[in-house]
Amino acid sequence: MPVHPSPRVVSHRHGVFLAGLTVIGVMLSVAEAESAAVAGQTVRPNVLFVLCDDIRWNAMSCAGHPTLKTPNIDRVAKEGVRFENMFCTTSLCSPSRASILTGLYAHGHGVRDNFSELPGGLTHWPKRLAEAGYETAYIGKWHMGENNDEPRPGFSFFATHKGQGKYFDTEWNINGAGSREVKGYYTTVVTDMALEWLRKDHAKKPWAMCIGHKAPHSFYTPEEKYAHVFDNVRVPYPETAFQLESKPAWIQERRSTWHGIYGPLFDWRKKFPDARPEAVKDFENMVHGYWGTILSVDDSMGRLFQYLEGSGELENTIVVFMGDNGLLEGEHGMVDKRTAHEASLRVPLLVRYPGLARGKVVSQQALTVDVAPSLLELCGAAPIENIHGKSWVPLVRGTDLSWRKSWFYEYNYEVQFPYTPNVRALRTDDWKYIHYPHGDGLPDRHLAELYNLKADPEERTNLIREPEFAAKVVELKGALESAMKASGLTADADKMPMDQGVKSALPDAAIR
Repeated sequence: MPVHPSPRVVSHRHGVFLAGLTVIGVMLSVAEAESAAVAGQTVRPNVLFVLCDDIRWNAMSCAGHPTLKTPNIDRVAKEGVRFENMFCTTSLCSPSRASILTGLYAHGHGVRDNFSELPGGLTHWPKRLAEAGYETAYIGKWHMGENNDEPRPGFSFFATHKGQGKYFDTEWNINGAGSREVKGYYTTVVTDMALEWLRKDHAKKPWAMCIGHKAPHSFYTPEEKYAHVFDNVRVPYPETAFQLESKPAWIQERRSTWHGIYGPLFDWRKKFPDARPEAVKDFENMVHGYWGTILSVDDSMGRLFQYLEGSGELENTIVVFMGDNGLLEGEHGMVDKRTAHEASLRVPLLVRYPGLARGKVVSQQALTVDVAPSLLELCGAAPIENIHGKSWVPLVRGTDLSWRKSWFYEYNYEVQFPYTPNVRALRTDDWKYIHYPHGDGLPDRHLAELYNLKADPEERTNLIREPEFAAKVVELKGALESAMKASGLTADADKMPMDQGVKSALPDAAIR
């Protein structure tokens, strides 16, 4: 809820002014306080929301990456909050994006794959802000409805494209004017469009700008200036790629597929599968390309900060930088995402807002479904009822003493990408339990997984067959069932496709 202005009178060398005016938890400057008091208005913050695609939780120097240097992204964390244990509830683009917008799990909003539209009748946080008088815009990759680039409800300005878009010369539908090619590098083009919209006259309304980057989604194509930055950095396969003795067989089978380290690596390897030791060079080149695309995103953040500072809007703008899902970079012999393993689940979330915190790191587990209620609270807008997420604003401010200790993960097998089974998993602060439903009510198709995350954060050893952990398995199974039931996902309601097993065929080129 908005905090009513509560001015205090202070002396000033040019007279007496109302200062320290608190508006939605923010201490305004003397000039801002005086202006707002005279106008008799509540100052509402703007929102700059920047969403990256498939960015790993540690792909920033502020998160300790040893090679990537991202000073502009880091600035959000340095001057705000970094959530070091932030997770997606479905590690797949469309379902996760829908969860970020609505505060609902995938089974709640209905976007279970990369081909489904976000139902137009659902309320999401930009739509709720539009109802509260905000000007709202979405520019970039939307990717809910593969072949639909038309404007979506809740935005006064909408620019997107069909499918994944391209790193160079994407065809854009700008505010419903029809598709046309816009020359240039995707990250630069989307930033140009965002800045053009931000500079327009907003009639003194607060604004909410959502930027959906393609980067660093495959196929990883850096700008030429960043194409060779990492040429001298060696990137081996991670050790866990070969520690599969205790893992279910499907993980080993995946290594030679589209989503495995011996596969085509998103066209960075031309002849495959290739398990030769020297073929790691293809893997290294792929990772270099991935890192290179992130450098352009960092440039984009620098340009956005420059605009906010120049316009005087920085201190009244909530700046959010996050990813939609994580990415496996060779862990367990896999690339891409979808699984319930840590690299697939973890995403970055950085939030800068003066009234929230400065230079704080939050260790509790936050989720994609928490974004919507949190931003609405910070903006003083009406909450969305009956959602699965919870605002982390009280958590950051130290007033929430009952934050979650566990949560569940869901993913449904895709016939278009048959490299990952149906997944239902529970993650607590210390443990993870993963099981693989068949999809027809029969016993699980694959061996389950159990990890002690405190002792084994890289999930090297699956403990599911160890007798001393039998009681822990029973405990976590029950907790998973309870968590799913609490969200409305009972055994009868949990419909999923039949698990047809890991396939070796490549996906259709049109949907990669």
